[in-house]
Amino acid sequence: MKPSEAIKPITYLKNHTSDVVRKVNDTRGTMIITQNGEAKAVLQDISTYEQTQETLALLKLLAQGRRSAKQGRTKPLKQVIERLQSDLSKSKA
Repeated sequence: MKPSEAIKPITYLKNHTSDVVRKVNDTRGTMIITQNGEAKAVLQDISTYEQTQETLALLKLLAQGRRSAKQGRTKPLKQVIERLQSDLSKSKA
């Protein structure tokens, strides 16, 4: 979807809902909905939304890991591997 086609007033959405949903779904695009000339909402297909949510979750995990490292809450890799191997051996027994 062209950027110029991706911004529509809310009245357009009200009058062409099924067309808009079909177009957004088919193009896997995003549409910005305006009200009184201001951007108020974003409409996107479910696959793009889910992908965005997964990306945000991964970014949050990376940020948490970075904060933990800065706070010194880390362990040597060898120690982590030994603990995992020990836990794995216990679960098999």
